[in-house]
Amino acid sequence: MSPSLSSPPATSAPSTPPPTPDVTVVVIVYNDAERLPRAVASVRRQTHANIEIVISDDHSTDATPEVARALAAEDDRIISLRLPENSGGCSAPRNRALDVAGAPYVMFLDSDDELTDNAVELLLAAHRERDIDFALGAVQRIRVDTGAKSTWMPRLVAERRTVPGIEAEPRLFFEHLSTSKMYARAFLDRHGLRFPEGIHYEDQLFSAQAYCLARSFTILPEPVYRWYIDPYADAEAASISNQRHMLGNVRDRVHVQTLIDDFLVESGHASVREDKDHKFLKHDFRMYAGDLPYRDEEWLAGFAEIVDPYLATLAPGAYERLPRDERVVLQLVRDGRLADARIAARALGHAMAPRTVTADDAGRLYWGERVPDTESARRELDLTDQGLEARSFQSARFRHEITDVTPVEGGPGACIDLRIRTYDPGLRLPVGPHIATLAITPGRRRLTTPFRLDPVRPGVFEGGVRLDLAAATLPLHGFDGVRHPVLQLEQQRQRNTGLLLAPLSFPAMTTRLDYRHGAAPHRVTVEPEGRGAGRLQIRWTPLGVTAHVTRPVARRAARTRVGRAARAVASVVA
Repeated sequence: MSPSLSSPPATSAPSTPPPTPDVTVVVIVYNDAERLPRAVASVRRQTHANIEIVISDDHSTDATPEVARALAAEDDRIISLRLPENSGGCSAPRNRALDVAGAPYVMFLDSDDELTDNAVELLLAAHRERDIDFALGAVQRIRVDTGAKSTWMPRLVAERRTVPGIEAEPRLFFEHLSTSKMYARAFLDRHGLRFPEGIHYEDQLFSAQAYCLARSFTILPEPVYRWYIDPYADAEAASISNQRHMLGNVRDRVHVQTLIDDFLVESGHASVREDKDHKFLKHDFRMYAGDLPYRDEEWLAGFAEIVDPYLATLAPGAYERLPRDERVVLQLVRDGRLADARIAARALGHAMAPRTVTADDAGRLYWGERVPDTESARRELDLTDQGLEARSFQSARFRHEITDVTPVEGGPGACIDLRIRTYDPGLRLPVGPHIATLAITPGRRRLTTPFRLDPVRPGVFEGGVRLDLAAATLPLHGFDGVRHPVLQLEQQRQRNTGLLLAPLSFPAMTTRLDYRHGAAPHRVTVEPEGRGAGRLQIRWTPLGVTAHVTRPVARRAARTRVGRAARAVASVVA
């Protein structure tokens, strides 16, 4: 009997459907072919492997589509999406990815960042431990230019806890990143929660809505996200947050705040409005305030026109929580005193005095050259409680400004003349000349240069000093880094040390220095800091053998010594 008649018809073996992924990680990208593989690699090496990776490309015009397809071909957990046209933001690519996501939990990752290796495992465990709407972990910020690491909003993630709604901890509005969290898909769908399209700062609105709608959420102190910060990125390549020089950026940020305010009322969470307003003043406005010294008059006028109407709507209690230096800048902007706001902004975060203060008939001291006209301005610009005239000399507040930077022609190497003006609004320095010291410490040895400050008028002193950087004593293995000179004053054996503000712009001065005491040659650059308060900045870079041989050997030796010391301590403790 032939086999074809006696045997049953052949059937294919039943196929096994792929397992449902536990978590979908959405990686959004636009024209970032170079960094996309790094971001995706951080997801592929997760310690929890049952995941789905959705690359959502916002219609890139570089090699990103090819890179995304190649990554998908390497790993069957990866899905590659490409939007038919560019949306200009983060919301649309995230929302399109949510349309195809197949897991009960979802996370978001930007193509220029990374997840930590156990991010999925940590956050998923928090969900499985109890019924929560989302879990969030710590964010590690990494400076691209220096490699320096810090924790984003460290006090908010310092301890593990489950929060029963935003009213319990409204300060969490400060942690507005959507990328530090893992969401239950059922939570997002139940509330129709998606990213708002067509606006920037979508994370702030999305996160505010998530905080308000969540019944509970868990906070983990372990880092789950690596956020790479490039403060000196080209304007075209900079992230939206780093495009603060554009008035449209200011307008977008204020617009999102109004949307959040409306949502708080609509959702019955108006009680947390003051906390949200404080977050705007302390975080959003504060970033622009630090940039004010570098903006021209036209930009400042446009900035005030955008922010002033919104500032008038904020809860008074939100202002009262701020330190005085921030309240001063805010009030000067609201009063249209924009040139003064630029001066005050250079003192932010540095415990620095104003150039001058004015007393009213009751003896109260106010920032600037006149007593403010309105009750609100007098309240915000009142410096009486700062104790300018009563602090110990060690903590007394002065303001030291370089008014001129001049290279010394024919001088010995990097030799510069500085003209310095010191403001003493608390009148802590007796009338007459004073000996001050300019100090800078490259390596471990301090270079000090004394000079004389002469009185110009009550509370103002001025003097000149020649800084000879060739006289600095550098380590024999060289010094590679940046230092900022400080100014020191002494009175009755108490020393006061203050930072030194430089002109906001002057040509950088670079020279080669061959040090007399045996240290290798260095390239030395004197320049304005270009950020923050704008201090005088001096940069040393080793040259020749020191740069390529001596310093690397010294660093390895230092690491070896530290390692041996650590092992010794461990053995003793054990």
